[in-house]
Amino acid sequence: MNSGILTPQSVRLAFLVVLTLLTSQCSQRETPSPAKPEHSDIQVNVNPSGQLIVTTSAAEFHVLPSGYIQAFLLKGGAKLTLDDQRPSTTHHADYLVTDGKPTEFTPDFSKVRVLDAQGKLGRGKRVEIPANIQAGSSQVQQTLLLEAYDDLPNVVLVSAQVQNTGGSDLKIDQMVLQSHLLDASTFQTKVPSYDMWSFHGSSEDWGKNDVIKLSKGFSQENVMGGILKGGYGGGIPVVAFWTANVGEAIGHIETLPLTLSLPVKVEKNGEVAASVTIPANTTLKPHESYSTPRTFLAAFLQKEGWTLPKPSSEAYNVSWCGWGYEFNVTPAQMIGTIPKLKEFGIKWATLDDRWFDTYGDWHPRSETFPGDSIKKMVQDFHKQGELVQLWWLPLGVEDGQGRWESHKYLVSKVVQEHPDWLILDKNGKHARMTRDLAALDPSLPEVQAYYKSLTEKFIRDWDFDGSKLDNIYTVPACYNPAHHHKSPQDSVNAMGEVYKTIFQTTRAIKPESVTQACPCGTPPSLAWLPFIDQAVTADPVGAVQVRRRIKMYKALLGPEAAVYGDHVELSEMTRVGNSWDEHGTDFASTIGTGGVVGTKFVWPDSNPKFKRVALTPEKDQHWKKWIGIYNDKMLSKGTFRDLYVYGYDTPEGYAIEKDGKMYYAFFSPDPAKTWKGKVELRGLSSGTYHVLDYGDGTDLGTISSDGSKAPQLAAEFRGHLLIEVSK
Repeated sequence: MNSGILTPQSVRLAFLVVLTLLTSQCSQRETPSPAKPEHSDIQVNVNPSGQLIVTTSAAEFHVLPSGYIQAFLLKGGAKLTLDDQRPSTTHHADYLVTDGKPTEFTPDFSKVRVLDAQGKLGRGKRVEIPANIQAGSSQVQQTLLLEAYDDLPNVVLVSAQVQNTGGSDLKIDQMVLQSHLLDASTFQTKVPSYDMWSFHGSSEDWGKNDVIKLSKGFSQENVMGGILKGGYGGGIPVVAFWTANVGEAIGHIETLPLTLSLPVKVEKNGEVAASVTIPANTTLKPHESYSTPRTFLAAFLQKEGWTLPKPSSEAYNVSWCGWGYEFNVTPAQMIGTIPKLKEFGIKWATLDDRWFDTYGDWHPRSETFPGDSIKKMVQDFHKQGELVQLWWLPLGVEDGQGRWESHKYLVSKVVQEHPDWLILDKNGKHARMTRDLAALDPSLPEVQAYYKSLTEKFIRDWDFDGSKLDNIYTVPACYNPAHHHKSPQDSVNAMGEVYKTIFQTTRAIKPESVTQACPCGTPPSLAWLPFIDQAVTADPVGAVQVRRRIKMYKALLGPEAAVYGDHVELSEMTRVGNSWDEHGTDFASTIGTGGVVGTKFVWPDSNPKFKRVALTPEKDQHWKKWIGIYNDKMLSKGTFRDLYVYGYDTPEGYAIEKDGKMYYAFFSPDPAKTWKGKVELRGLSSGTYHVLDYGDGTDLGTISSDGSKAPQLAAEFRGHLLIEVSK
């Protein structure tokens, strides 16, 4: 786990600088001997009677007598924090739950060891803080381990080792770690303690907001890793909080989708409680240990072996999706769109859901794609210089139980031939994943080989140029005795191996292919995030979610990541009964934030069923204009600059740097109303600049910057303002 303090200007740091916490992957291990390091500038001051302070070049971390860790940002001679600042606080940061009762640890600062640390994260300091407690009839010893590194001055890494030093068994139900109380009123008067914005990385439900302004009574469990109701699950195991002045985040980031929760609750007194809860469910015999692996967050993942691939150059091209025709699209409807794709400058076409017979087998559906029509369709697109992507859903299989809105489930051939590949639940039944499908166990080499052969069929034999992997969340824990798992979690942890197989196989056949993964309506999962070319805003409910999710992915994957803004039709949606009426036309929310433009218009088909997404003459001109702007600027290939604070800068602002120019996008609080005022053009060096509204071509004159203070520009706009600034 780790502890982090961040500036609000960097939502990226909400992911990079977190309290990365311990996981349910406990192990029996020896304490590693630290390597002999170079000199570190980090200072560790220990008061044997009751406090320890770790000081880096950017932050201080105070370990109080209760074990509570306060994180301070050092800025302009001040110490800024969201942590509870009551000097007499007795709030314990970590504790065991045994037989339903909490057992708290209290540090013994008289026995602290401070060691040099050196490794992939560079040079730093390692601090070992012992604690002893009585848990029923058992004696328990804990060692809290803190690590701070010069190259990561906003972060302290924290892990723990718990040993049963008594003579009887110790049952651990849960471990609660890094329990924090946050208070926005510490440095702001006359505001409630909960007056802050937050990010919640859990994949809990379709369309649920992950960026939330906290309010009285707010509570969210934020379960990570494991499967949830409806087949959701996985997620980015981070919760982050920020005000206009300072921010803080807690979480864990392993390269595995570990099962735990990051509960957030606004208490009765208004303070925000956040922690990590690990469902340990383990029993330690005398002298056995429960150890937490040191975990990492995005900034260190590459140093620790998580190498993110550079997106294919084709991942930045505009995409059209056949989903406008819904489940029963035909080759003729797909091919009929080609003239309009070429006219608009759209490079990609996606064959979407229900082209297949059964989940798991993935043979062309005879009613709509008879014979070899799917291969001929791909050939027709290629002859016109278009690329084609295929929709599919790995690991889900039909077992004759249940149905989806498209069809009643059969028993897929792969299930008939390999029933031993299935994930079983605790009761020995077929476990269910998204769409109420049965699931193959990704930890089995045979299953990984099966998906390699499927990928070869799609990309090599059928000649598709990439995959749209959809409804991607997580898989259930596996209790199949035939799989000989060390833990039921093995299936969940291995999910990424199948996505790695798909990605690498596709790249080997077609280096300029695009593998896209869509966790419909939710944040992604770390399990498969390293194995894609293109992220997706994933069924955003309106333009606000489009912008927020593009910013999230730029933080996670890097400032030049290819992030598909999804179908522009989703940028404005109206609830109609149990479904949504999608009628959006807001290209600016994708273009201005550095996303990749997409659409699902229907043309030339005039079937009234597709009226809402039909390409009318009015839409035709609008689509042509904005796709032209996108292809001309290609801001998705620029560098996303994290210069504006979401929730505190008005109007909502974004900045992209590309080819020596700065591009700004501002969005009014109410898209239906005109906003008037001054906008700050941040990130400019000294000089005189020409300003252009590239959305409508209006020359806005010149501005000057002294390089120290952002120049302001008087503006009046409705909905959005897109600005190009050049010398």
